[in-house]
Amino acid sequence: MQRQIKGIYRGEPVTEGAGVKLHRVFGYYEAPDFDPFLLFDDFRSDRPEDFLRGFPWHPHRGIETITYVTRGDVEHGDSLGNKGVISGGDVQWMTAGSGIIHQEMPKGDENGAMHGFQLWANLPAAQKMMPPRYRGLTAAQIPETELPGGVRIKVIAGRVNGVRGPMDDIVIQPEYLDCDVPALGSLTHTLPRGHTAFIYVTGGSGSAGGEALQNRTLVLFDHGDSLHVSAGPDGIRFLLVSGKPLGEPVAWRGPIVMNTQAELEVAFREYREGTFIKHPQTGMP
Repeated sequence: MQRQIKGIYRGEPVTEGAGVKLHRVFGYYEAPDFDPFLLFDDFRSDRPEDFLRGFPWHPHRGIETITYVTRGDVEHGDSLGNKGVISGGDVQWMTAGSGIIHQEMPKGDENGAMHGFQLWANLPAAQKMMPPRYRGLTAAQIPETELPGGVRIKVIAGRVNGVRGPMDDIVIQPEYLDCDVPALGSLTHTLPRGHTAFIYVTGGSGSAGGEALQNRTLVLFDHGDSLHVSAGPDGIRFLLVSGKPLGEPVAWRGPIVMNTQAELEVAFREYREGTFIKHPQTGMP
């Protein structure tokens, strides 16, 4: 059964971090419909003043943050001692688990452009306090496959056409695909029944379920076995994301997501008292 459209989201501009202007496509209020995903931000900008203030040192607990950069550079560092630069085509998959403190400082490219996306995925109660871990993928480590009709897909997580993405051992069994469908072409993609699935258009135009799609349109699909997207005369490019819902209560305040208000209070008290980090801090200034 082909999935029908459950909702269309276009988001709104917000300011986060130390003054970064970005486009929040869904977040706190919409999160129940996107379980296990919590938030999705589009931070594409060609104006350095929109992003250079960045996201200085801040904590996370109970979630995973997935950053996909398509243009420009982001300098990062964390309390595990990881540091470096995420560049165009690279992915940073950070599992906060029991707690991590990190910073992300966008620098853009030589033309002052910074393009990318950040997705937050929830962790189930049993893994909320797992040891944190950081995994960085360069563009060269992300495989690409071509389907009949010229559809090209970069496979970050999941499996397409026999090609498996490098991100595995993830609790919510996610798919994260960057799909490029040529002019007037189409893509039908099979998904596990019961998994939450959405696409986010990053270029071109097309349609799904009788609805017109354009840049910065997010489509949340209902239940079924597959989804279908058709490209317009200029082709269409989109991110396709799916994952297994957790079906658990969510207690969320800022960068920390737990299951109960009591757990939230513990997390913020530990942060104030300096006992938030459960691993040796090797990367803090």
